[in-house]
Amino acid sequence: MIQPGTYEYFRQERVIFGKPLAVALPEALAHHDARRVFVVATRSLSRKTDAITHLRKLLGNRFVGVFDDVESHVPRASAVAAAAVARAADPDLLIAIGGGSALDTGKMVQLCLAERITDPLQLDAFRVRTDDSGSTTVPTITPPTLRQIAIPTTLSGAEWSHTTGSTDPERHIKDIYIQPDLAAPTVILDAALSIHTPMWVWLSSGMRAVDHAIGSLCSKHPTPFSDATTVKALTMLNRSLRRVVVTPDDIDARLESLVGVWLASTGMMRMQYGASHGLSWHLSALADVPHGDCSCVLLPSVLRFNQSVNAERQRIVSDALERPDLDAADAVLDLIQALGRPHRLRDVGITRAHIDTICQEAMHNLLVRNNPRTIDQPQHVREILEMAW
Repeated sequence: MIQPGTYEYFRQERVIFGKPLAVALPEALAHHDARRVFVVATRSLSRKTDAITHLRKLLGNRFVGVFDDVESHVPRASAVAAAAVARAADPDLLIAIGGGSALDTGKMVQLCLAERITDPLQLDAFRVRTDDSGSTTVPTITPPTLRQIAIPTTLSGAEWSHTTGSTDPERHIKDIYIQPDLAAPTVILDAALSIHTPMWVWLSSGMRAVDHAIGSLCSKHPTPFSDATTVKALTMLNRSLRRVVVTPDDIDARLESLVGVWLASTGMMRMQYGASHGLSWHLSALADVPHGDCSCVLLPSVLRFNQSVNAERQRIVSDALERPDLDAADAVLDLIQALGRPHRLRDVGITRAHIDTICQEAMHNLLVRNNPRTIDQPQHVREILEMAW
């Protein structure tokens, strides 16, 4: 039986995939009628490869500036600094190129310019809040007039949502901001650019995409559309990630992974993913754990915690990962180990003291509170973290 529901389409217009950047970018610029383009990029792409030099040549006299001091997990001060540089350049289009932190920094630039934010403390008025009862408030954000082209070089999936995140180093929390026009109207998927991405980042972010797909399939409120796309995504990601481990320069496999992320993300921010994603925010903010590795160390335990309420949905996960002989948690663990990624909290720098903090802070996390199996007390979080320890 199909559950009643609503599926929201984000304000994204086009995806250009399988074409080299030299072909895809002029097409995108013409579509947006861009005259002044500002670039947000990771340090590694800008300073250790020729990728940004190549991008600047393609932009020609449209190029008006670059911010390439992107920091992992997008600290507030970094986001505001990027906005200041962009504001001075006065662009009519942004291009964000790199991993999730670069793409989220671009979105934070859009937010800061739209709300005229010049001080990190001003961001407090716009962050999503969840109170002690689990009720969530999403503040209104002025629609940004400056839009963004997203060019991902990892598999984080940030290019597919209308949300962004920024870490508050004082509170040790990653805050979330939501505005429909933060969704990139154009996404360019050029697998050749991912050759610059360190292998561990590619594989780790690939597991984040797996987490996105499973979060949709096992959500309390799945949709027929996301069911179809995310099952296909899991099959594509499972196959292509294993291929890249063996043959790192397999461009076809890398493109399959990028398209797999696209399909895996059809449920992103349209349904609540649950504790794996929610607890990840705390691991990243407290111990600087990469989001993909957060998924690696949390997802199997969250699946085990939830199995009593969604065993039928989890069987779909096992089948999609081509391991019908295993519980979903073990099928995911098999993939994690095949990719050589960590699968225990202790392996990514989480301490017992961190666990105590997470158990308390997670009660104010909207995804944790919307987990398929109810989490309404710190002991429930501790049960998951002890399994993951």
